[in-house]
Amino acid sequence: MNTVDAIVIGSGQAGTPLSKKLASAGYKTVLIEKEHVGGTCVNEGCTPTKTLIGHATIADRVRNSAQWHVFAPGMTVDYEAIWKKKNEVVQRFRDGSEAGIKATEGLQLVYGEAAFTGPNTVEVQLPTGGRELYYAEKIYINAGCRPAIPDIPGLAEVPYLTSKELLQLNQLPQHLIILGGSYIALEMAQLFHRLGSKVTVLEKSPALLYKEDADISECIHGILQQEGITVHTNVSIDRIERQMNEDVVVHLHKNKLPETLTGTHLLVATGRKSNADKLKVENAGLLIDNKGFIQVDAYLQTNVPGIYALGDIKGGPAFTHVAYNDYVVILRNLLENKGLNIEGRIVPYCMFTDPQLGRVGITEREAREKGIPITVFTLPMTRVARGIETGFTKGIMKAVVHSETDHILGAAIIGEQAGETITVLQMAMLAGFTREDIRYMMIAHPLYAESLNNLFMQQGK
Repeated sequence: MNTVDAIVIGSGQAGTPLSKKLASAGYKTVLIEKEHVGGTCVNEGCTPTKTLIGHATIADRVRNSAQWHVFAPGMTVDYEAIWKKKNEVVQRFRDGSEAGIKATEGLQLVYGEAAFTGPNTVEVQLPTGGRELYYAEKIYINAGCRPAIPDIPGLAEVPYLTSKELLQLNQLPQHLIILGGSYIALEMAQLFHRLGSKVTVLEKSPALLYKEDADISECIHGILQQEGITVHTNVSIDRIERQMNEDVVVHLHKNKLPETLTGTHLLVATGRKSNADKLKVENAGLLIDNKGFIQVDAYLQTNVPGIYALGDIKGGPAFTHVAYNDYVVILRNLLENKGLNIEGRIVPYCMFTDPQLGRVGITEREAREKGIPITVFTLPMTRVARGIETGFTKGIMKAVVHSETDHILGAAIIGEQAGETITVLQMAMLAGFTREDIRYMMIAHPLYAESLNNLFMQQGK
Protein backbone atom coordinates (compact mmCIF):
# COMPACT_ATOMS: atom_id res chain seq x y z
CA MET A 1 0.00 0.00 0.00
CA ASN A 2 1.32 3.41 -1.05
CA THR A 3 -0.15 6.16 1.12
CA VAL A 4 -0.34 9.66 -0.38
CA ASP A 5 -2.27 12.83 0.33
CA ALA A 6 -4.06 13.00 -3.02
CA ILE A 7 -4.74 10.74 -5.99
CA VAL A 8 -5.58 12.27 -9.38
CA ILE A 9 -6.93 9.86 -11.98
CA GLY A 10 -6.44 11.10 -15.54
CA SER A 11 -3.99 13.65 -16.94
CA GLY A 12 -6.47 15.68 -18.96
CA GLN A 13 -7.04 19.41 -18.88
CA ALA A 14 -8.19 19.27 -15.24
CA GLY A 15 -6.05 16.45 -13.87
CA THR A 16 -2.65 17.68 -14.99
CA PRO A 17 -2.78 21.26 -13.63
CA LEU A 18 -4.59 20.10 -10.49
CA SER A 19 -1.97 17.47 -9.66
CA LYS A 20 0.84 19.97 -10.16
CA LYS A 21 -0.81 22.61 -7.97
CA LEU A 22 -1.61 20.10 -5.25
CA ALA A 23 1.99 18.90 -5.16
CA SER A 24 3.30 22.47 -5.16
CA ALA A 25 1.00 23.23 -2.21
CA GLY A 26 2.60 20.43 -0.19
CA TYR A 27 0.24 17.53 -0.92
CA LYS A 28 2.06 14.29 -1.70
CA THR A 29 0.28 13.50 -4.96
CA VAL A 30 0.15 10.65 -7.45
CA LEU A 31 -1.18 11.23 -10.98
CA ILE A 32 -2.40 8.07 -12.71
CA GLU A 33 -2.61 8.04 -16.52
CA LYS A 34 -3.80 5.08 -18.59
CA GLU A 35 -2.15 5.94 -21.91
CA HIS A 36 -0.82 9.40 -22.81
CA VAL A 37 -0.40 12.60 -20.83
CA GLY A 38 -2.76 15.32 -22.02
CA GLY A 39 -6.01 13.39 -22.16
CA THR A 40 -8.42 13.37 -25.06
CA CYS A 41 -7.84 17.04 -25.93
CA VAL A 42 -4.13 16.78 -26.67
CA ASN A 43 -3.99 13.26 -28.06
CA GLU A 44 -7.18 12.62 -30.02
CA GLY A 45 -9.34 15.72 -29.72
CA CYS A 46 -8.63 19.43 -29.95
CA THR A 47 -4.93 19.39 -30.79
CA PRO A 48 -4.89 16.92 -33.71
CA THR A 49 -8.26 17.94 -35.14
CA LYS A 50 -7.59 21.68 -35.06
CA THR A 51 -4.17 21.09 -36.62
CA LEU A 52 -5.84 19.19 -39.46
CA ILE A 53 -8.63 21.77 -39.71
CA GLY A 54 -6.01 24.49 -40.08
CA HIS A 55 -4.48 22.69 -43.05
CA ALA A 56 -7.91 21.87 -44.53
CA THR A 57 -8.92 25.54 -44.29
CA ILE A 58 -5.84 26.60 -46.23
CA ALA A 59 -6.56 23.91 -48.84
CA ASP A 60 -10.08 25.28 -49.23
CA ARG A 61 -8.86 28.87 -49.54
CA VAL A 62 -6.34 27.95 -52.22
CA ARG A 63 -8.77 25.71 -54.09
CA ASN A 64 -11.35 28.51 -54.17
CA SER A 65 -8.93 31.42 -54.44
CA ALA A 66 -10.39 32.47 -57.81
CA GLN A 67 -13.25 34.19 -55.96
CA TRP A 68 -10.60 36.59 -54.61
CA HIS A 69 -9.14 36.88 -58.14
CA VAL A 70 -6.08 34.87 -57.12
CA PHE A 71 -5.40 31.81 -59.27
CA ALA A 72 -3.58 28.68 -58.13
CA PRO A 73 -3.60 26.10 -60.93
CA GLY A 74 -2.25 22.63 -60.22
CA MET A 75 -2.92 22.74 -56.49
CA THR A 76 -2.31 19.43 -54.65
CA VAL A 77 -2.70 18.23 -51.07
CA ASP A 78 0.07 16.14 -49.47
CA TYR A 79 -1.97 14.35 -46.82
CA GLU A 80 0.91 12.25 -45.54
CA ALA A 81 2.94 15.40 -44.81
CA ILE A 82 -0.08 17.01 -43.13
CA TRP A 83 -0.60 13.86 -41.04
CA LYS A 84 3.05 13.92 -39.95
CA LYS A 85 2.74 17.58 -38.99
CA LYS A 86 -0.30 16.75 -36.90
CA ASN A 87 1.68 14.04 -35.10
CA GLU A 88 4.55 16.44 -34.46
CA VAL A 89 2.22 18.97 -32.84
CA VAL A 90 0.57 16.30 -30.67
CA GLN A 91 3.94 14.92 -29.57
CA ARG A 92 5.19 18.41 -28.76
CA PHE A 93 2.20 19.15 -26.53
CA ARG A 94 2.30 15.70 -24.92
CA ASP A 95 6.03 15.85 -24.19
CA GLY A 96 5.78 19.36 -22.80
CA SER A 97 2.99 18.37 -20.44
CA GLU A 98 4.81 15.24 -19.29
CA ALA A 99 8.03 17.19 -18.67
CA GLY A 100 6.13 19.69 -16.51
CA ILE A 101 4.65 16.87 -14.44
CA LYS A 102 7.98 15.13 -13.91
CA ALA A 103 9.64 18.40 -12.92
CA THR A 104 7.08 19.02 -10.15
CA GLU A 105 8.44 18.12 -6.73
CA GLY A 106 6.13 15.91 -4.70
CA LEU A 107 4.24 14.64 -7.77
CA GLN A 108 4.55 11.06 -8.99
CA LEU A 109 3.35 10.10 -12.49
CA VAL A 110 2.20 6.49 -12.78
CA TYR A 111 1.17 4.92 -16.07
CA GLY A 112 -1.47 2.22 -15.84
CA GLU A 113 -5.20 1.49 -15.65
CA ALA A 114 -6.83 2.64 -12.42
CA ALA A 115 -9.76 1.01 -10.61
CA PHE A 116 -11.25 1.60 -7.18
CA THR A 117 -10.99 -1.16 -4.59
CA GLY A 118 -12.63 0.93 -1.86
CA PRO A 119 -13.63 4.52 -0.98
CA ASN A 120 -10.02 5.62 -0.48
CA THR A 121 -8.04 3.01 -2.38
CA VAL A 122 -7.13 2.79 -6.05
CA GLU A 123 -5.38 -0.14 -7.72
CA VAL A 124 -3.27 0.46 -10.82
CA GLN A 125 -2.69 -2.26 -13.41
CA LEU A 126 0.78 -1.42 -14.68
CA PRO A 127 1.84 -1.87 -18.34
CA THR A 128 4.42 -4.40 -17.13
CA GLY A 129 1.67 -6.59 -15.69
CA GLY A 130 2.29 -5.69 -12.06
CA ARG A 131 -0.08 -3.89 -9.71
CA GLU A 132 0.25 -0.95 -7.34
CA LEU A 133 -2.21 0.03 -4.62
CA TYR A 134 -2.63 3.64 -3.49
CA TYR A 135 -4.49 5.13 -0.52
CA ALA A 136 -5.51 8.79 -0.14
CA GLU A 137 -8.08 10.85 1.74
CA LYS A 138 -8.63 12.99 -1.35
CA ILE A 139 -9.24 11.55 -4.81
CA TYR A 140 -9.92 13.57 -7.96
CA ILE A 141 -11.32 11.82 -11.05
CA ASN A 142 -10.62 13.30 -14.48
CA ALA A 143 -10.85 10.09 -16.51
CA GLY A 144 -13.10 11.41 -19.26
CA CYS A 145 -15.23 9.57 -21.80
CA ARG A 146 -14.86 7.28 -24.79
CA PRO A 147 -16.84 6.95 -28.03
CA ALA A 148 -20.29 5.44 -27.62
CA ILE A 149 -20.86 2.67 -30.16
CA PRO A 150 -24.51 2.18 -31.23
CA ASP A 151 -26.09 -1.24 -31.36
CA ILE A 152 -26.42 -1.68 -35.13
CA PRO A 153 -26.60 -5.14 -36.72
CA GLY A 154 -23.29 -6.00 -38.36
CA LEU A 155 -21.35 -3.01 -37.01
CA ALA A 156 -19.14 -5.14 -34.75
CA GLU A 157 -18.05 -7.21 -37.77
CA VAL A 158 -16.83 -4.32 -39.95
CA PRO A 159 -13.62 -2.29 -39.50
CA TYR A 160 -15.32 0.88 -38.27
CA LEU A 161 -13.37 3.87 -36.98
CA THR A 162 -13.87 6.21 -34.06
CA SER A 163 -12.40 9.71 -34.20
CA LYS A 164 -9.27 8.33 -32.51
CA GLU A 165 -8.60 5.70 -35.18
CA LEU A 166 -9.53 8.05 -38.01
CA LEU A 167 -6.83 10.48 -36.92
CA GLN A 168 -4.29 7.65 -36.94
CA LEU A 169 -4.79 6.92 -40.66
CA ASN A 170 -1.78 8.05 -42.68
CA GLN A 171 -3.72 7.79 -45.94
CA LEU A 172 -6.75 9.80 -46.93
CA PRO A 173 -10.04 7.85 -47.04
CA GLN A 174 -11.47 7.65 -50.55
CA HIS A 175 -15.09 7.72 -49.38
CA LEU A 176 -15.75 8.37 -45.71
CA ILE A 177 -19.22 7.55 -44.38
CA ILE A 178 -19.97 9.20 -41.05
CA LEU A 179 -22.62 8.04 -38.61
CA GLY A 180 -23.67 11.07 -36.58
CA GLY A 181 -24.50 14.73 -37.20
CA SER A 182 -23.13 16.66 -34.26
CA TYR A 183 -19.90 18.54 -33.52
CA ILE A 184 -17.27 15.80 -33.93
CA ALA A 185 -19.01 14.33 -36.98
CA LEU A 186 -19.34 17.66 -38.79
CA GLU A 187 -15.81 18.85 -38.06
CA MET A 188 -14.44 15.55 -39.38
CA ALA A 189 -16.75 15.64 -42.39
CA GLN A 190 -15.62 19.05 -43.55
CA LEU A 191 -11.90 18.69 -42.87
CA PHE A 192 -11.59 15.34 -44.68
CA HIS A 193 -13.72 16.56 -47.57
CA ARG A 194 -11.48 19.60 -47.95
CA LEU A 195 -8.36 17.43 -47.90
CA GLY A 196 -9.77 15.29 -50.72
CA SER A 197 -12.14 12.62 -49.41
CA LYS A 198 -15.67 12.05 -50.61
CA VAL A 199 -17.83 12.37 -47.49
CA THR A 200 -21.37 11.26 -46.66
CA VAL A 201 -23.01 12.14 -43.32
CA LEU A 202 -25.85 10.02 -41.92
CA GLU A 203 -27.87 11.48 -39.03
CA LYS A 204 -30.85 9.75 -37.41
CA SER A 205 -32.49 12.98 -36.20
CA PRO A 206 -34.58 15.15 -38.54
CA ALA A 207 -31.80 17.77 -38.50
CA LEU A 208 -28.09 18.18 -37.87
CA LEU A 209 -27.10 19.57 -34.47
CA TYR A 210 -30.49 18.61 -33.04
CA LYS A 211 -29.96 20.66 -29.86
CA GLU A 212 -29.62 23.88 -31.81
CA ASP A 213 -32.43 26.07 -33.12
CA ALA A 214 -33.79 25.12 -36.53
CA ASP A 215 -32.37 28.18 -38.31
CA ILE A 216 -28.88 27.48 -36.97
CA SER A 217 -29.06 23.82 -37.93
CA GLU A 218 -30.35 24.64 -41.41
CA CYS A 219 -27.59 27.20 -41.96
CA ILE A 220 -24.83 24.69 -41.13
CA HIS A 221 -26.56 22.01 -43.22
CA GLY A 222 -26.69 24.32 -46.22
CA ILE A 223 -23.04 25.37 -45.90
CA LEU A 224 -21.83 21.76 -45.82
CA GLN A 225 -23.97 20.71 -48.74
CA GLN A 226 -22.84 23.73 -50.74
CA GLU A 227 -19.26 22.52 -50.31
CA GLY A 228 -20.16 19.14 -51.79
CA ILE A 229 -20.64 17.07 -48.64
CA THR A 230 -23.60 14.69 -48.91
CA VAL A 231 -25.86 14.97 -45.85
CA HIS A 232 -28.76 12.64 -45.07
CA THR A 233 -30.98 13.31 -42.05
CA ASN A 234 -33.90 11.32 -40.65
CA VAL A 235 -31.97 8.12 -41.39
CA SER A 236 -32.37 4.73 -39.72
CA ILE A 237 -29.59 2.17 -40.18
CA ASP A 238 -30.84 -1.36 -40.81
CA ARG A 239 -27.50 -3.16 -40.94
CA ILE A 240 -23.88 -2.76 -41.96
CA GLU A 241 -21.74 -5.27 -43.79
CA ARG A 242 -18.25 -5.61 -45.25
CA GLN A 243 -17.60 -6.47 -48.89
CA MET A 244 -14.84 -8.74 -50.17
CA ASN A 245 -12.75 -5.70 -51.18
CA GLU A 246 -13.16 -4.41 -47.60
CA ASP A 247 -15.56 -1.63 -48.58
CA VAL A 248 -18.31 -0.94 -46.05
CA VAL A 249 -21.96 -1.20 -47.09
CA VAL A 250 -24.64 0.61 -45.09
CA HIS A 251 -28.22 -0.53 -45.53
CA LEU A 252 -30.58 2.20 -44.38
CA HIS A 253 -34.00 3.77 -44.60
CA LYS A 254 -34.39 7.45 -45.34
CA ASN A 255 -37.89 8.88 -45.02
CA LYS A 256 -39.08 5.26 -44.84
CA LEU A 257 -37.51 4.38 -48.22
CA PRO A 258 -34.69 1.77 -48.39
CA GLU A 259 -31.24 2.80 -49.68
CA THR A 260 -27.78 1.24 -49.86
CA LEU A 261 -24.57 3.21 -49.47
CA THR A 262 -21.03 1.97 -50.05
CA GLY A 263 -17.83 3.60 -48.78
CA THR A 264 -14.21 2.77 -48.12
CA HIS A 265 -14.21 3.89 -44.46
CA LEU A 266 -16.84 4.19 -41.74
CA LEU A 267 -16.59 6.71 -38.89
CA VAL A 268 -18.83 6.24 -35.86
CA ALA A 269 -19.39 9.64 -34.23
CA THR A 270 -22.65 9.09 -32.37
CA GLY A 271 -21.73 10.48 -28.97
CA ARG A 272 -19.55 9.55 -26.04
CA LYS A 273 -19.95 7.51 -22.85
CA SER A 274 -18.47 7.85 -19.39
CA ASN A 275 -15.37 5.91 -18.36
CA ALA A 276 -16.77 5.50 -14.84
CA ASP A 277 -17.43 1.81 -15.46
CA LYS A 278 -13.76 1.24 -16.30
CA LEU A 279 -12.83 2.66 -12.88
CA LYS A 280 -15.16 0.26 -11.03
CA VAL A 281 -16.62 3.20 -9.12
CA GLU A 282 -19.14 0.92 -7.45
CA ASN A 283 -16.30 -0.36 -5.25
CA ALA A 284 -15.99 3.15 -3.82
CA GLY A 285 -19.76 3.50 -3.40
CA LEU A 286 -20.00 6.32 -5.92
CA LEU A 287 -23.41 7.12 -7.37
CA ILE A 288 -23.83 7.29 -11.13
CA ASP A 289 -26.81 8.45 -13.17
CA ASN A 290 -28.79 6.39 -15.68
CA LYS A 291 -26.27 7.21 -18.41
CA GLY A 292 -23.27 6.10 -16.38
CA PHE A 293 -21.93 9.52 -15.40
CA ILE A 294 -20.63 10.15 -11.88
CA GLN A 295 -23.01 12.30 -9.85
CA VAL A 296 -21.56 15.38 -8.17
CA ASP A 297 -22.90 18.33 -6.22
CA ALA A 298 -22.40 21.99 -7.07
CA TYR A 299 -18.89 21.79 -5.60
CA LEU A 300 -17.96 18.79 -7.78
CA GLN A 301 -17.92 16.43 -4.80
CA THR A 302 -19.42 12.97 -5.20
CA ASN A 303 -21.64 11.33 -2.61
CA VAL A 304 -18.47 9.98 -0.97
CA PRO A 305 -16.64 12.67 1.04
CA GLY A 306 -13.20 13.45 -0.29
CA ILE A 307 -13.85 12.12 -3.82
CA TYR A 308 -14.43 14.63 -6.62
CA ALA A 309 -15.17 14.29 -10.34
CA LEU A 310 -14.08 16.79 -12.97
CA GLY A 311 -14.68 17.13 -16.70
CA ASP A 312 -16.61 14.83 -19.01
CA ILE A 313 -16.91 11.90 -16.61
CA LYS A 314 -19.46 13.79 -14.50
CA GLY A 315 -21.75 14.51 -17.46
CA GLY A 316 -22.92 17.86 -18.74
CA PRO A 317 -21.22 19.82 -21.52
CA ALA A 318 -18.21 17.78 -22.69
CA PHE A 319 -15.69 20.49 -23.46
CA THR A 320 -12.05 20.97 -22.53
CA HIS A 321 -12.69 24.42 -21.10
CA VAL A 322 -15.37 22.99 -18.79
CA ALA A 323 -12.85 20.52 -17.37
CA TYR A 324 -10.32 23.30 -16.86
CA ASN A 325 -12.88 25.47 -15.11
CA ASP A 326 -13.75 22.50 -12.88
CA TYR A 327 -10.07 22.43 -11.89
CA VAL A 328 -10.17 26.14 -11.09
CA VAL A 329 -13.23 25.66 -8.85
CA ILE A 330 -11.65 22.74 -7.01
CA LEU A 331 -8.27 24.42 -6.57
CA ARG A 332 -9.54 27.79 -5.37
CA ASN A 333 -11.95 26.17 -2.93
CA LEU A 334 -9.24 23.90 -1.53
CA LEU A 335 -6.38 26.37 -1.30
CA GLU A 336 -8.18 29.72 -1.02
CA ASN A 337 -11.50 28.75 0.66
CA LYS A 338 -13.42 30.62 -2.04
CA GLY A 339 -16.63 28.60 -1.78
CA LEU A 340 -17.06 28.56 -5.57
CA ASN A 341 -19.58 26.30 -7.26
CA ILE A 342 -20.65 25.44 -10.79
CA GLU A 343 -24.32 26.37 -10.51
CA GLY A 344 -25.43 28.85 -13.14
CA ARG A 345 -22.04 29.23 -14.80
CA ILE A 346 -22.21 30.40 -18.39
CA VAL A 347 -20.73 27.76 -20.71
CA PRO A 348 -19.63 28.87 -24.18
CA TYR A 349 -18.54 26.53 -26.94
CA CYS A 350 -17.39 26.57 -30.52
CA MET A 351 -17.76 24.05 -33.33
CA PHE A 352 -14.71 24.43 -35.56
CA THR A 353 -16.33 23.97 -38.90
CA ASP A 354 -15.62 26.73 -41.39
CA PRO A 355 -17.34 29.03 -40.78
CA GLN A 356 -17.37 28.36 -37.04
CA LEU A 357 -20.42 28.01 -34.85
CA GLY A 358 -20.03 29.93 -31.60
CA ARG A 359 -22.67 29.39 -28.89
CA VAL A 360 -23.37 30.65 -25.40
CA GLY A 361 -26.40 30.62 -23.10
CA ILE A 362 -29.82 29.26 -23.98
CA THR A 363 -31.39 28.81 -27.39
CA GLU A 364 -34.60 30.40 -28.62
CA ARG A 365 -36.32 27.02 -28.39
CA GLU A 366 -35.23 26.50 -24.76
CA ALA A 367 -36.41 29.97 -23.79
CA ARG A 368 -39.84 29.51 -25.37
CA GLU A 369 -40.24 26.06 -23.80
CA LYS A 370 -39.56 27.63 -20.40
CA GLY A 371 -42.07 30.41 -21.05
CA ILE A 372 -39.46 33.17 -20.81
CA PRO A 373 -40.54 36.42 -22.53
CA ILE A 374 -37.91 36.97 -25.23
CA THR A 375 -37.08 39.03 -28.27
CA VAL A 376 -34.86 37.45 -30.93
CA PHE A 377 -32.41 39.48 -32.99
CA THR A 378 -30.80 38.15 -36.18
CA LEU A 379 -28.35 39.49 -38.74
CA PRO A 380 -27.10 37.57 -41.80
CA MET A 381 -23.34 37.63 -42.37
CA THR A 382 -24.05 39.06 -45.83
CA ARG A 383 -24.71 42.32 -43.97
CA VAL A 384 -21.53 42.26 -41.89
CA ALA A 385 -19.04 44.81 -43.21
CA ARG A 386 -15.95 42.78 -42.35
CA GLY A 387 -17.46 39.72 -44.03
CA ILE A 388 -18.24 41.64 -47.22
CA GLU A 389 -14.77 43.18 -47.34
CA THR A 390 -12.97 39.85 -46.89
CA GLY A 391 -15.34 37.61 -48.83
CA PHE A 392 -16.59 35.60 -45.85
CA THR A 393 -20.34 36.13 -45.88
CA LYS A 394 -21.65 32.68 -44.97
CA GLY A 395 -23.60 32.42 -41.75
CA ILE A 396 -25.83 34.30 -39.36
CA MET A 397 -25.72 36.15 -36.02
CA LYS A 398 -28.53 35.49 -33.57
CA ALA A 399 -29.21 36.63 -30.00
CA VAL A 400 -31.96 35.83 -27.50
CA VAL A 401 -32.82 38.76 -25.22
CA HIS A 402 -35.18 38.93 -22.23
CA SER A 403 -38.04 41.18 -23.33
CA GLU A 404 -38.51 42.74 -19.90
CA THR A 405 -34.97 43.13 -18.53
CA ASP A 406 -33.19 43.58 -21.88
CA HIS A 407 -30.48 41.16 -20.70
CA ILE A 408 -28.87 38.79 -23.18
CA LEU A 409 -29.84 35.18 -22.43
CA GLY A 410 -28.04 33.40 -25.24
CA ALA A 411 -26.55 33.73 -28.68
CA ALA A 412 -25.39 31.73 -31.68
CA ILE A 413 -23.06 32.99 -34.37
CA ILE A 414 -22.15 31.14 -37.56
CA GLY A 415 -19.40 33.03 -39.30
CA GLU A 416 -15.72 33.76 -39.68
CA GLN A 417 -14.11 33.99 -36.21
CA ALA A 418 -17.48 33.29 -34.60
CA GLY A 419 -15.84 31.77 -31.54
CA GLU A 420 -13.98 35.00 -30.84
CA THR A 421 -17.08 37.14 -31.35
CA ILE A 422 -19.28 34.96 -29.14
CA THR A 423 -16.79 35.54 -26.32
CA VAL A 424 -17.72 39.24 -26.36
CA LEU A 425 -21.34 38.30 -25.68
CA GLN A 426 -20.30 35.82 -22.99
CA MET A 427 -18.43 38.58 -21.16
CA ALA A 428 -21.40 40.90 -21.62
CA MET A 429 -23.66 38.30 -20.05
CA LEU A 430 -21.27 37.84 -17.11
CA ALA A 431 -21.13 41.60 -16.61
CA GLY A 432 -24.90 42.01 -16.82
CA PHE A 433 -24.78 44.24 -19.89
CA THR A 434 -28.06 44.80 -21.69
CA ARG A 435 -28.82 44.65 -25.37
CA GLU A 436 -28.78 48.44 -25.44
CA ASP A 437 -25.34 48.53 -23.83
CA ILE A 438 -23.95 46.40 -26.65
CA ARG A 439 -25.89 48.32 -29.29
CA TYR A 440 -24.16 51.58 -28.39
CA MET A 441 -20.79 50.23 -27.21
CA MET A 442 -17.80 51.48 -29.19
CA ILE A 443 -16.04 48.55 -30.88
CA ALA A 444 -13.03 48.92 -33.16
CA HIS A 445 -13.85 49.13 -36.86
CA PRO A 446 -14.06 46.95 -38.88
CA LEU A 447 -14.00 43.91 -36.59
CA TYR A 448 -16.51 41.11 -36.88
CA ALA A 449 -17.42 41.93 -33.28
CA GLU A 450 -18.42 45.43 -34.34
CA SER A 451 -21.44 43.92 -36.06
CA LEU A 452 -22.88 43.20 -32.62
CA ASN A 453 -23.84 46.91 -32.74
CA ASN A 454 -25.76 46.21 -35.92
CA LEU A 455 -27.27 42.99 -34.62
CA PHE A 456 -28.95 44.81 -31.77
CA MET A 457 -30.06 47.69 -33.98
CA GLN A 458 -32.39 45.29 -35.81
CA GLN A 459 -36.10 45.04 -35.17
CA GLY A 460 -36.36 42.03 -32.91
CA LYS A 461 -39.08 39.40 -33.13
